[in-house]
This record gives sequence, structure tokens and C-alpha cells, in this order.
Amino acid sequence: MPAAVISAGLVLMWSSGFVGAELGTRQAGADTLLMWRAVAAAVLLGSGWLLLRRRRIPLRVLAAQAVIGLLSQAVYLGSIFWAVGAGVPAGTSALIAALQPLAAGALAGPLLGETVTRRQWAGLVTGLAGATLVVADDLTAPGAAPPWAYALPFTGMAGLLAASFLERRTPRPLEPVDALPVHCLTSALAFTAIAAAAGHATPPGTGSFWLAVAWVVLLSTVGGYGFYWLSLRRSGVTRTSALIYLTPPTTAVWAYAMFGESMGTLALAGLAVSVAGVVTATLPVRERAGVRGRVPIRVRAKEPQTTAVRYPGHDCYDPWLEPSADRRESGGGGDGTGAARRVRPADRR
Repeated sequence: MPAAVISAGLVLMWSSGFVGAELGTRQAGADTLLMWRAVAAAVLLGSGWLLLRRRRIPLRVLAAQAVIGLLSQAVYLGSIFWAVGAGVPAGTSALIAALQPLAAGALAGPLLGETVTRRQWAGLVTGLAGATLVVADDLTAPGAAPPWAYALPFTGMAGLLAASFLERRTPRPLEPVDALPVHCLTSALAFTAIAAAAGHATPPGTGSFWLAVAWVVLLSTVGGYGFYWLSLRRSGVTRTSALIYLTPPTTAVWAYAMFGESMGTLALAGLAVSVAGVVTATLPVRERAGVRGRVPIRVRAKEPQTTAVRYPGHDCYDPWLEPSADRRESGGGGDGTGAARRVRPADRR
């Protein structure tokens, strides 16, 4: 799949999750929506995997993917959905989650050994500035959400960041088609336990609720997480995280199409700035060029050395003239004349 298709799919599908949270929490509590979203996704992806992809996965690999699933879905989605359900605007949640690239860029070097260039840093900072412009009205307007609710998206961002680094450091990573069913099953167990403990496991009977469940399962889970892990495998943490900067402006477009929320001049300017930042951060790094003709510098490999003796008119090394082990230490050649003997300064006189 081309990189441009993966990047576009990641931005669109990942942004749909914030709109899905707004749709679902209007019909039921966040824990109810998360439980049935996880259960439906686990049944759908698990059945498809058993029918089409069944393969043996080592127990240690399953355990590692279970931890990644808890961080990337239970912690991240739980924090975002509960924040939106508590009254935090979807655009504000998207902006806080978009802070992930700065943390990823700062930690990718020491933890993963990925090189983060100055141009990539400039693109990351520019993208953050554009994302801030998009949701500036949400940050300045008085909201009904309590202050603690604004800390939830930060928790989700930290969980997704930790899952990304764990996936990159896993000795035996799985393909997204194998890892995603494990992640959904793990999050389904976690969200079912939480909803059952709170007495919110029973879903409402409205069609709008099940439409929201289908939205977050197909678009946000299958599409969003599928493109995310695929991009992470193909492009690395820094470039994948840079694409997250496009989620606040794209979420604003989703909100306009779904809820009639218009985009102002400031939001359009922020969208342009975010696009410029992402393009700057994700452009491929060119090879280092020389001074003349801008030709890439290449170091010529050193010719293998041998202790065989060369004689006039012979253009190759003769292995038969290789000195024996006992004569090699004394400097004698194959004929005992000391062809490789070093001349001392006193002998020159």
C-alpha cells in the first residue's frame, strides 16, 4: 500500500474517533459505549482472524500484545471518551492528544535510536502551532467540563505513546491483522469489567446508539488503529506521530459535516499551518551530498590485505608464496630470504 494512502487513511480514520465519541456519549455513558464498541470489535475481528488468518502465536508475544492493547485502547480510548462525556469538547481532546508528536520526537532518539532532524523538529513545532489555532476558541471559551476532565486526554496521550514505543521495541512484532484482534479482546475484557462494576453494561435500545457503535468499530477501531500500526511499522514513531497533528483540523471538518459547527477564519488558518508542519516533518531525508556536483559521498571499501609475496609481472596474490606460521613471526618469506624484512635506519648506512 502506498505511503500516501496510509497517511491519508490514518488522519481520516483517527479523526473519526473523536466524532464517534461525541455521537455515542449523547446516547449513553462512556463506559457503556466503550464496552459494546470493544465487544463488537473483538467479535468481528476475532471471527475474521479465525476464518482467514489462523496461525500459531507464541504465548510471550500474546502477552506483549495484550499490554500494548491495554495502553493503546483501554487507556487511550477510555481517557478520550470519558473526557468527551464529561463535557470536554472533541476539538480540545484532539488538540491535547496531538501533543503526542512532541513527546515522541523527544523520546524517539534515546529510546529507539531514531534520528530526529532539525527540519523534523521545526515541522513538529509548526504543526502544534496550527493545531492550537484550530481549537483556540474551545480553549478560551468557558466550558461545562470540570477541571479534572481536561487531564484525561493527557493520560490517554501518554498511554498511546507508551504503546507505540513498546510496539517498536518488541523483538517479534505482529502484523496489524494479527495484533488488532488481540488488542480488541484485551480492551473488551477491561471495559466489560468496568461497565459491569458500575452497573452500566445494559445498552440503550435506540438505533442512534448502535449507529455510534458501528461508527467507532468500523471507522475508529478497524480503520484508525489498522492504519496507525501499519504506518508505525512503515514510517516509524516520529513520522507517524507527526500525522496526528492533522487530527484536530480534520475533526473540525467532521464536526462541521456532522453537527453543523462552522469553521472560522482562525480554524482555516490553523488547518493550513498544520498541513505545512506535517509536510515539513514527514518529507524524506536526502542523502548527504559532497561539495562538487552534489554527489553523495561514498567511502570506498578497503582492499583485503594478505601476507602473500608479490613478484614482478605477477598481477595476483599467489597463495603458494604465503609464509608459514613459524616463519611469519621471524619475517622470513617462502624461500627463507626474508623478503618482508623491515629495513632499519642503521642498515641504510
